Amino acid sequence: MKTPHLHAVQFALAFSLCLTGSLLNAAEVNVYSARKENLIKPLLLEFEKYTDTQVNLITGKADALLQRIISEGKHSPADVLITTDAGRLYRAQQAKILQAVDSQILKDSIPKQYRDPDGYWYALSLRVRPIMYNIERVRPKELTTYEALSDSVWRKRICIRSSDNIYNQSLVASLLVHLGEKETLSWAKGLVDNFARAPQGGDRDQIRAAAAGQCDLAIANTYYLGKMLASKDPVQQAAAEKVKIFWPNQNGRGVHVNISGGAVTRFSKNRESAIALLEFLASDKAQHWYAQTNFEYPVKAGVQPSQMLENWGTFKADSLSLHHLGELNAKAVMIMDRAQWK
Repeated sequence: MKTPHLHAVQFALAFSLCLTGSLLNAAEVNVYSARKENLIKPLLLEFEKYTDTQVNLITGKADALLQRIISEGKHSPADVLITTDAGRLYRAQQAKILQAVDSQILKDSIPKQYRDPDGYWYALSLRVRPIMYNIERVRPKELTTYEALSDSVWRKRICIRSSDNIYNQSLVASLLVHLGEKETLSWAKGLVDNFARAPQGGDRDQIRAAAAGQCDLAIANTYYLGKMLASKDPVQQAAAEKVKIFWPNQNGRGVHVNISGGAVTRFSKNRESAIALLEFLASDKAQHWYAQTNFEYPVKAGVQPSQMLENWGTFKADSLSLHHLGELNAKAVMIMDRAQWK
């Protein structure tokens, strides 16, 4: 059996052999992260230890960080942008604040559908947005697809966030690809008719509402449920235990997935270190940490998920190339407005 110390040394050696370029002269890398500090800092400390590169971290709201880099222009100190949702990464690309990266390590680690076709951004973790149901009010055999949520049987029974939430915008964008504009609009109108209440709050609020019987179904990202189940707050735990996950569209295209991801900024002053950091975040070690700590799914094949994720079972994921979510964001917002999704 390997000792923990030996395992760490072997990992460091293996990772150092596959870094892009030489980091011997790279003193630092500056990261703008939409992830909270406790959800990224431990990995950055690991990277510092293995590469002897200082990582400077700024955290903030995703849209605010994007605007900050745009405002800073060529004087921006940012080398790496870490943010949530393929739609936001697409926005950053369209704002011309990213640069393309051609890394074989990233290409080998991250499936094609989870990275920009031209290398401007790469997924770092998978986020799944399924249906969650109150176990006392809904039987799983009543559920099938996202499309079926517009059926009248669900009238006044669904909780979901507002239309200005990018996770919902990306879900609608995926439907535009699969169903077309006319059918997606019809679906969105039916879904709005089935809202149990006006959209309010975040994903945890939808889960709590379903648990309390204010609605029977909630649409939410799975990691929010994971955080509630792992919470030290017994009220959150109790609420989370009253709902279960249903993976929709398993006989068709699969459940909708999105990502958190990273990119090298256009005016990076530490490009080699920035690429090396992205490669590290796509490594087995970092991917496993994401799954254990934030209950997100590894984007890299073969990485062991956390026990909680395993308990939720396996699912078929939509194989849609996620750059489409950004391309169709504006049209998705238009559809939601026309459906009067507040």
